[in-house]
Amino acid sequence: MLRIHNSLTGRKEALQPIVPGRVGMYVCGITVYDYCHIGHARSQVAFDVVRRWLRESGLAVTYVRNITDIDDKIIRRAAELGEPIEALTARYIAAMDEDFAAIGIERPDHEPRATEYVPAIVAMVEALIDKGYAYVAADGDVLYAVEKFAQYGRLSGRKLEDLEAGARVEVDAAKRNPLDFVLWKASKPGEPAWDSPWGAGRPGWHIECSAMSTELLGTHFDIHGGGMDLKFPHHENEIAQSCAATGDHFVDVWLHNGFVNVDDEKMSKSLGNFFTLRDVLPTLRHPEVMRFFLISSHYRGPINYSPEQLVQADAALTRLYTAVRGLAVAEPGRVHSAAQEEFAAALNDDFNTPQALAVLQGLARDLNSARAANDSDTAQRRASELVALGQVLGILSVDPEQWFRLGVPGAGSGVGGEAAMDDAAIDRLIEARLAARKAKNWAESDRIRDQLAAGGVVVEDKAGSVTVWRRR
Repeated sequence: MLRIHNSLTGRKEALQPIVPGRVGMYVCGITVYDYCHIGHARSQVAFDVVRRWLRESGLAVTYVRNITDIDDKIIRRAAELGEPIEALTARYIAAMDEDFAAIGIERPDHEPRATEYVPAIVAMVEALIDKGYAYVAADGDVLYAVEKFAQYGRLSGRKLEDLEAGARVEVDAAKRNPLDFVLWKASKPGEPAWDSPWGAGRPGWHIECSAMSTELLGTHFDIHGGGMDLKFPHHENEIAQSCAATGDHFVDVWLHNGFVNVDDEKMSKSLGNFFTLRDVLPTLRHPEVMRFFLISSHYRGPINYSPEQLVQADAALTRLYTAVRGLAVAEPGRVHSAAQEEFAAALNDDFNTPQALAVLQGLARDLNSARAANDSDTAQRRASELVALGQVLGILSVDPEQWFRLGVPGAGSGVGGEAAMDDAAIDRLIEARLAARKAKNWAESDRIRDQLAAGGVVVEDKAGSVTVWRRR
């Protein structure tokens, strides 16, 4: 039984799909005005695991992840770069797709963009005005009247009166209440705009997610996810406007992932302490190291980023690849072992990926013990289980031999700054060394080993005159 921590109720609850056997899930995506950073990756990997496990559990999942392709930050960035907004957003969307694919994030079933859903957004704003939940302000903006929604604050646990008391004095004079938020922004000179009953303008940030999610998943769906920083006000406002506009429940289960921290501060563009995937991934042996790092902590808790943490992730993941190296992996079949049951129990407990990884590490230890005991059948079974369960989490997708040939960028370059040898050159030296060993020319064999070592290549001689290599 899958139990999920529901941010709306503050407790773990059994997932009960609205339509048996099917789950609709909406996750807040990226505002595309820059390259994606590790905080974005943390959120999207977390929900990629959620989707994978729902599907592995036999549920048909419809996964929607939006793209915000128009807002103040995008307009400012395009102006700074002297670039058309459409060109800017297209460039960063393409970069996002490449970066997410590199770390094993599967594409959503639907990826709506705000600019493609303006008619639906206008229709939802009209419904809110007609029902008395919104008004046209003196400056032409359309605002949501927060005090009209009696349940405002139920997701974040904040009381309306406390929020009002804490609001800043220097509020927008056009607002009836300082907490009222924008549904439709009146256009300013030089900004992109669309027609509406209230004049030319563009959507507010909160309304786009309400319109797109209900258009694609209906007015009542199963799961809505996003970062902890979106709980208030973004998700709180989504609930208020969606429930008011449709009269329906909107979402049953809310999931929120924790922050990535750097020096105990949340990683974010606004704080200037962010690291983009474009900067970090080239420093790793393989992007899978980043994914392993991100799932090594529970999705709801914080995770501390540092290069040292990535080195540790590389070492831990490499131990798993070491365990399965040299074994032909087969489908584990329908037999459910104790390890598979423990793995399922971990993910059924609010997607506990650290515990699921601990099961994989236990399998690797069992596999190594079987190897030491020359129990090839057990080693083979454990290897098959290990790879199959790892791939549920989006890891162990690389051929083990290739994994060890990747090396870590910056390590294993040649002596005196020479470039690292390519695979073909290494294979030629390995063949020459094998020929020297066959001729019992041990001096030449040792010379070639030393040459490979100087190039950052570790040679391992196995039984049966088999030699394998890996980059240091």
